[in-house]
Amino acid sequence: MRGAFLAAMLVGLGSPMATAAPKADLVLAIGGEPETGYDPLLGWGSYGHPLFQSTLLTRDATLATQPDLATRWTLSEDRLTWTVTIRGDATFSDGTKLTAKDVAFTFEEGAKTAGALDLSVLESATASDDATVVFRLKKPWITFTESFHTLGIVPAAGYGRDYARHPVGSGPYRIVSWREGEQLIVERNPGYYGKVQAFERLTFLFTGEDAGLAAAQAGAVDLVSVPGVSADAVPDGFHAVTARTVDNRGISFPMLPDEGKTNAEGEKLGNAVTSNRAIRQAINQGLDRSQIVEVALHGHGTPAFGPADGLPWAGEGEAIAFDLGAAKAILDKAGWIVGDDGVRERQGVRAAFPIHYPAADTTRQALAETVAELLRPLGIEATAKGSSWDAIERVMHAEPVVFGFGSHSPLQLFNLYDSSVAGVEYLNPTYYGNAAVDAHFATAQAAGSLEESFPAWRAAAFDGTTGYGEKGDAAWAWLVNLDHVYFANRCLDVGKTQIEPHGHGWPITAAIQDWRWTCD
Repeated sequence: MRGAFLAAMLVGLGSPMATAAPKADLVLAIGGEPETGYDPLLGWGSYGHPLFQSTLLTRDATLATQPDLATRWTLSEDRLTWTVTIRGDATFSDGTKLTAKDVAFTFEEGAKTAGALDLSVLESATASDDATVVFRLKKPWITFTESFHTLGIVPAAGYGRDYARHPVGSGPYRIVSWREGEQLIVERNPGYYGKVQAFERLTFLFTGEDAGLAAAQAGAVDLVSVPGVSADAVPDGFHAVTARTVDNRGISFPMLPDEGKTNAEGEKLGNAVTSNRAIRQAINQGLDRSQIVEVALHGHGTPAFGPADGLPWAGEGEAIAFDLGAAKAILDKAGWIVGDDGVRERQGVRAAFPIHYPAADTTRQALAETVAELLRPLGIEATAKGSSWDAIERVMHAEPVVFGFGSHSPLQLFNLYDSSVAGVEYLNPTYYGNAAVDAHFATAQAAGSLEESFPAWRAAAFDGTTGYGEKGDAAWAWLVNLDHVYFANRCLDVGKTQIEPHGHGWPITAAIQDWRWTCD
């Protein structure tokens, strides 16, 4: 079906590079078709800007906060009340005026949506007048402001069951048509209050990686996202755009000992090997991450040492030098003895475990296989194992998994390491728990501003005594940050890209207001 659609698309669109006139339309093959549609209350826009809806705040290319719908925002001294003033010239794409009532409705309704949004800390959202919304929190929670950046505002009067397929918003573009699994066509929103976009119409193709690259080679798209294995084969008439990211991949280490316990869902908890700190420390020191980048990503990435590399809340000095000899010494000292088969053993436990990855993800497969090979000289027997996500969910609290994360919010750290969320869906899947780390997180959340919270987030990685990072509990083995690589028409300038988050959605469109066509 998709192959036939692509062939028809190539004929119908022709070659965008065949004309020298400035373009009003763009064709994009950058993935990101959401399973649940374009409803912010179901998670749309949580990675990258929602495009069809406005948010209270936005981030520029340096990730600095900028106003969007909000013109003023203040936090009370007790850290429990946010008062936000919104602009008066915003309208939805159906022509109705956007007011504080719509903002309050969006947050109140979003708090009822289990799993898609983290608004559990919200006590209430109320509109005191058309321009002012008051958010009251159950407890101090500075990362609540992440929802100001990511939660698109929906109309209180027009929101309903079919909203995900036919969204009405106040963002820079509005949807014209959506053929699921094939394409989405959007056009400039004439009532948008912000900077006028250079392009009148955008067509998003949902072709898959191979078909998207074929469309670029045929000159039928203007921008395409490509995997690392294809990133060096830039088609004629295109240039490569590489965005730095915190789109990381890491190996989870189940932290509980293997005592035959299960959780409420009957899923096994604990692992006799990875619950040993020496194993975790040795793996972190004994992995050559630069080699992993070259082998698994064909050089299109950077070594990762934590879940927030390069961001202000990342732990200081988390990078650990590769030293195979030091890693072996850690295991020797801890009593992990090399057996006749080259695999270490301690107290009857072999240093062996599977590394699960989703079978359809070739990048995670390459990472799992590369890590398994690099662990052999350490005397650790790891076996890469492709599975469905359903199968992985059943074992992820007891066996290592190649996971991917990456966010513009320090809430990511809390979700990975705080003991209060252990085993909640995909949060803290390892059941990690450290009272000192939890205390640093609590201090961070009680800060008067996001900037004031940064030292406490950093201390959680390592405070000189303990922490979740490699100098402390070495709770994960973070491997790589993926480069996001795009092939862009030589005439398309997408400006400066952000440090992009995890690759759901369309993170490159965050600065679409700055895109321009450079050819006459």
